[in-house]
Amino acid sequence: MKKHRTVAIVLAAGLGTRMGSTLPKVLHPLGGRPMLLQLFETLSNVQPDTTVLVTGPDMGPVSGVVANHKLKPNVVIQEERLGTGHAVTVARNFFEGNTGTVLVVYGDTPLLTVPTMQSLMSVRQSNENPAVVVLGFRPSEAGEYGRLILDNHGSLQKIVEAKDASSEELNQLLCNSGIMAIDATLLPFLLDQLKNDNAKGEYYLTDIVELAILEGRSCAVLEGDENEVMGINSKVDLAAAEGILQKRYRQRAMNSGVTLLDPSTVFFSWDTNLGRNVSIGPNVYFGQGVTVDDDVEIHSFSHLEGTKVYSGAVIGPFARLRPGTDIGRDAHIGNFVEIKNSVISSGAKANHLSYIGDAKVGQNANIGAGTITCNYDGQKKSMTEIGAGAFIGSNTSLVAPVKVGVGAVTGAGSVITKDVEDDALAVTRGSQNVVPGWASRRQKPKGND
Repeated sequence: MKKHRTVAIVLAAGLGTRMGSTLPKVLHPLGGRPMLLQLFETLSNVQPDTTVLVTGPDMGPVSGVVANHKLKPNVVIQEERLGTGHAVTVARNFFEGNTGTVLVVYGDTPLLTVPTMQSLMSVRQSNENPAVVVLGFRPSEAGEYGRLILDNHGSLQKIVEAKDASSEELNQLLCNSGIMAIDATLLPFLLDQLKNDNAKGEYYLTDIVELAILEGRSCAVLEGDENEVMGINSKVDLAAAEGILQKRYRQRAMNSGVTLLDPSTVFFSWDTNLGRNVSIGPNVYFGQGVTVDDDVEIHSFSHLEGTKVYSGAVIGPFARLRPGTDIGRDAHIGNFVEIKNSVISSGAKANHLSYIGDAKVGQNANIGAGTITCNYDGQKKSMTEIGAGAFIGSNTSLVAPVKVGVGAVTGAGSVITKDVEDDALAVTRGSQNVVPGWASRRQKPKGND
């Protein structure tokens, strides 16, 4: 039996002028990555045989973002933006002559889920063999959405754009998402029949429904969730979509055994990887590239990015872990501690008010409050090495490159510019001078002169 081939066409030629940005609309971030990549990652789980990205002229960055994606998309340019029907037409070389299904999705509709895409394909490939299957939804406000007009048997008869709809048609609440699964054998013929005699003067892909029915084929509707088919056209839409996506991420985390004390205040990135029995306090932010092993506590108002945290570690509150940071087993990183590009070995502690950058901290070392690694001299960054079991006194400045040996101690308030050998004490501190009675004399009132 011949494999049912699928060609996925992603329409992403829109300029997105309502975003108020020079960045192409589909490259605005969602969950920490361009929304187009969010869609591509979902699409990859549907495993289309061919993927085509339709972009506009001068939109090289859009194709560049997906150039190395595992779907290996073919890129075509819609030189003139003449409507969705025209956009699919410019991709016809990739489906003309094929059997199977053409799946049409939109780069600015990135919240689609795998089950919804699979269901759409299943209806299209069912025994009823509909020519077109449209993903519909019932929004809280139908507004300017196109309407799906059904017959008495629930079959799709036509799609009417809001600007072209009658008052009776506008009263229909089932709306068009624009997402379709189409018979690849019939699609080229349908595209050739499209006309642009409508309010916008564009070639609507939606017109293929009536054209298919004229050819004696049926068309169908699959109802989806309003949140999934949300199109992003403005920064307001982008924020709303982020909220929907974050809710999914939080649910996934809690289902996997993560405790979120105040879920609505925790923000994840698309690649956040959390182990079991992780506890996360309120107002914690995960940037890209964070992996957290089992049994980790992350307290409130902490910010993690590009970081690996091993089992048993305790982070925060108010900790900032920047890219290149590894936090070892059972290590403690406390309040107002910032760490960048550093390895904190197992059992080490930096509990208060410190900056550790470009450093290696050995096992069970203790970093006192106010410690700073002075890693940048204005031209280059240098490493600080702190040996296992070392004790760094409060308010120590470690001027890199410098090494503090195993079990060594630095006195509070020291500025360490030279290596400290194992088990040594290093103190650099001005001598303390005491003047007895000075304070009392200073407070006596002066006579009137």
